[in-house]
Amino acid sequence: MAKLTVLETPDPRLRTKAQPVTEFGPDLARLVADMFETMYEAPGIGLAATQVNVHRQLVVIDVSEEKNSPHVFVNPRIVAKDGIQTYQEGCLSVPGIFADVERANRITVEAQDVDGKPFTIEADGLFAVCIQHEMDHLAGRLFIDYLSPLKRQIVLKKLEKRRGAASA
Repeated sequence: MAKLTVLETPDPRLRTKAQPVTEFGPDLARLVADMFETMYEAPGIGLAATQVNVHRQLVVIDVSEEKNSPHVFVNPRIVAKDGIQTYQEGCLSVPGIFADVERANRITVEAQDVDGKPFTIEADGLFAVCIQHEMDHLAGRLFIDYLSPLKRQIVLKKLEKRRGAASA
């Protein structure tokens, strides 16, 4: 396994719309393993392939405290939503920034596993938030896109300032 580089805002590659996964096999399994290693080490609870510059519809998630409940979603689609919740979200591609985002409280997702086998899963709470957040990445969206223009501008200025301080 290998740790992958996570793209950070404002990298334009984060705005790329992911294409469906069509080939299942050892390369996909290796990518999934590398994504989990990268996510756990970060530490994070979800990672979309777009964030590691692979523009395929692939998401890995583990919201468990023990990091022992990994989920893989290939070509995911939300087929039902219910309720509303507001959750403070962060993102490995927007480091150190957290903001309240409103999302569906319960969702039903159809996807494929790493071997291409279709499945349906229902999720609520943090798990539902994480799935929706990661699926946004597949569409080229970031959680900061849900913020008001003023808040988004403040976030982007903070990130720019941090990057400037880090490179100085």
